[in-house]
Amino acid sequence: MARFTRRDALRLAAAAGASAALPAQAAMGPQDKFDLVIRGGEVVDPSQSLRGRRDLGIRFGRIEAIEAEIPAARAVQTLDAGGKLVLPGLVDLHAHVFPYGSAIGIPADESVAMTGVTTVVSAGDAGANNVAALRRHIAAQTRTRMYAFVHIANMGLAGFPVAELYNIDFAQVDACAKAISENPDFVLGAKVRMSENVIAKHGLEPLRRAILACERSGRPAKLMVHIGGVETPELMSQILDLLRPGDILTHAYSGAPNLAGAFTNIVQDGKLLPAALSAKSRGVVFDVGHGGGSFDFNVLEAASAGGCPPDVISSDLHVFSGNTPGLPFLPWVMSKFLAVGHSLETVVAMATSAPSKVIGRDPKLGTLQVGAPADVSVMELAEGPVSFVDTRGNTRAGRVALKPVQTVAGGVVFGRPYSSPFAVR
Repeated sequence: MARFTRRDALRLAAAAGASAALPAQAAMGPQDKFDLVIRGGEVVDPSQSLRGRRDLGIRFGRIEAIEAEIPAARAVQTLDAGGKLVLPGLVDLHAHVFPYGSAIGIPADESVAMTGVTTVVSAGDAGANNVAALRRHIAAQTRTRMYAFVHIANMGLAGFPVAELYNIDFAQVDACAKAISENPDFVLGAKVRMSENVIAKHGLEPLRRAILACERSGRPAKLMVHIGGVETPELMSQILDLLRPGDILTHAYSGAPNLAGAFTNIVQDGKLLPAALSAKSRGVVFDVGHGGGSFDFNVLEAASAGGCPPDVISSDLHVFSGNTPGLPFLPWVMSKFLAVGHSLETVVAMATSAPSKVIGRDPKLGTLQVGAPADVSVMELAEGPVSFVDTRGNTRAGRVALKPVQTVAGGVVFGRPYSSPFAVR
């Protein structure tokens, strides 16, 4: 008899979870009504190369129909989106959403009115010691869909502002691997911060341990690597050389200096590092991770000109960055990319379908395709002029900005119009 292994058990559990997430529903009959119809908006869904006026019909928490017009009589509830953009629910690949646990986390649901984010990834808020608290006490009672990267440091960011990896003994490989292995539906992989002000003189060792944790987990776990002010110019290239296809380089366009004041990131002396271009070519994901100190227009422009434009736009929103002049709320960060010349479709893709592919849990997450989760961000494309500032004080002029109007999560409207009795969803 073949031996039944732990990996077999995890695979079966993941398959069971996937099937449970997609319950069988009866086909919609001609007299059946949609739970919600979003009417009259300009739908922008790059996953379908779709931009045009459409009505969205939602039923059982999924997109049931996209039609030129859905009769009002077919709707139990209607949301008027006339004159607005209707986007897939925004997906924020890098945020901090472990309040009371990570020291810098914001409750995900509290920021929805300002972000339109319906799916969020906790970027290393928790380590192996407290990821269960993140999952059971935060994610389980949060309407915003949540995933996580578990920090290689076993306490995550609970010790902030004390750096979590000055003491390398906190980087517990086996504990991190176990956390990844035992949470296949929630944990995407490992997070490690590689700035000098976090790891001191430990060089590549924290990164090596995080990679080893992913490999020991027995899962196709990804690594999210924070850069910005690494110790030496050479260390930056060495970090890039170790990243695997599918790993995420976050704060990719940081202009933050190291402790000596030197700029040691992917653009040095105004030129893109060859190691960065090599990483991009083998499938490393370049993520913005704007935050309060990690986005520089000059680095972005030099890197993009050299062949390393961003793959994903994320916010790095937390209790400190949210109060900085750069205002890293995801629609505002997206608007900065409109200002530097990206098309609306490209910007929307980098905050919906692109991060959803990194998450890799629901093939239709981050889209408005029929059968997709009914997550929708209704936005106004407000005309300027407007001035955008990065985290180094550089400015760029723009003509438009995305402003959230209404958000729908799992087919249920977030906030007004309030439902009676008040929805627990």
